Amino acid sequence: MRIALCGGTGDIGRGLALRLTRDTDHEVVVGSRDPEKAREHAAEYEDELGRHDVESEINGFDNAMAADRADVVVLCVPAYHLSDTIDTIEDNLDDTVLVSPAVGMRREEGTMNYNPPSAGSVTALAAAAAPDDTPVVGAFHNLAAGRLADLDASLDWDVLVVGDNADAKATIERLADGIDGIRALDAGPLAAASEVESLTPLLINVATNNDSLADLGVSFK
Repeated sequence: MRIALCGGTGDIGRGLALRLTRDTDHEVVVGSRDPEKAREHAAEYEDELGRHDVESEINGFDNAMAADRADVVVLCVPAYHLSDTIDTIEDNLDDTVLVSPAVGMRREEGTMNYNPPSAGSVTALAAAAAPDDTPVVGAFHNLAAGRLADLDASLDWDVLVVGDNADAKATIERLADGIDGIRALDAGPLAAASEVESLTPLLINVATNNDSLADLGVSFK
């Protein structure tokens, strides 16, 4: 598949670009509001993969061009940029699964708190902003971006996948399962997204307050 990482120059985009390119046969492209920034980061990702003896070709484009002809678009942007990013790419989402990993959070008195939008979850916000015929799936919410981007680090994480379109969910579950050390789990319909998203600030708080649990993820046994 062609996987477009819109806003893929940030932490989660970097990790997904490196892992998907190393562990799968999918074509990965990096998107950004600034195409030059996208190209620079794509070249950095290629260099990092090369240092791990992985030959790769990752291209960078503006977000709309990255989304064009993509089978999957991952919105690797903060929650407050989500709707604007969808507006930019909506004409390029034919036969595309749109994935939202973003979480609404705010820091108060040194603690990270869950701060969902009025839609109930960021995934629901993405679904409301997306074209009616574009399936939206929530996934990759609870990943520690630093460890994900460290190709020397092994993973043992579960990715919780939510959505209302069974075929779209299955596509993203297969995509996540392709990353070494990640297992995709069906967490229910899109209405369950808030429960999944709310785990992220909890994980950040636990990792912040316990040195031995840095780069924390979730795993269900």
